[in-house]
Amino acid sequence: MAIPEHFHFIFGLRPQVEPFHLAWYLCLRSCRLVYPGARISFHYLNMPHGPWWDRIRDQLDLVPLGHDGNVFDTRRYREHQEGRFIESEGLSYAHQADFLRLKILAEEGGVYADIDTLFVRPCPAEWWRHRCVMGQESVDADPPTLCNALIMAEPRAKFVESWLERLTRVFDGTWNRHSCIEPALLAKELPDEITVLPPTPFFHFRYDQAGLLDLYARDRVVPDELCSIHMWSHLWWDAKRTDFLHFHAGQLTEAFIRRYDTTYNRIARRYLD
Repeated sequence: MAIPEHFHFIFGLRPQVEPFHLAWYLCLRSCRLVYPGARISFHYLNMPHGPWWDRIRDQLDLVPLGHDGNVFDTRRYREHQEGRFIESEGLSYAHQADFLRLKILAEEGGVYADIDTLFVRPCPAEWWRHRCVMGQESVDADPPTLCNALIMAEPRAKFVESWLERLTRVFDGTWNRHSCIEPALLAKELPDEITVLPPTPFFHFRYDQAGLLDLYARDRVVPDELCSIHMWSHLWWDAKRTDFLHFHAGQLTEAFIRRYDTTYNRIARRYLD
């Protein structure tokens, strides 16, 4: 069996009060242009709206999620400070997506990617012949964490099904215990069921301040091995959050992308009409 060229995105797990953002359009548009023959499934609970959405919707397979959102025990957020912060900031939708992405991949296979991804070049052909492929998020941790922002898997992949079976049990309300630490632990138990890549192909730009500055304030040469960029948008999207960047989603406009030479902008311009 092989990994199908079928991309999955999850969106709209909370009401859509703002128009579909340009960054999300560029994610889907870059996927369509980098993988012109791929099927792109857009799994949604609340339908997006706005001019950027109108430009891309006809290029997608729209898949209503039809779930009630109760996929994990939210009481676990209240057991520690990090969990209480996640709940107070309304970020639990990201954890709902952690569960849903594994269910979708277990059933259909393909590639799950977060909506704040920018595709750069196709993945090597050999990766599509593996059972499951993930990239390291951090090589400093022990074990190195694996990032679930992009997962490649064949249908009914043993690694994905085993991870999904553990998910509810290990979910503790923290940001990444179930989503990044657990797959790293599982990869040690099932080394033949997953191909672990270094950070470069998917997560070359780190989630720390230096990595975010390299993406949005500096113009860096990207390595030839870079296949996609993860934007780490939860760290800077809200204008109130300035602990990583003095930059927010309202500043990421078409005019900004066209005018300023940053690493992200230079690549994103390829996908502007």
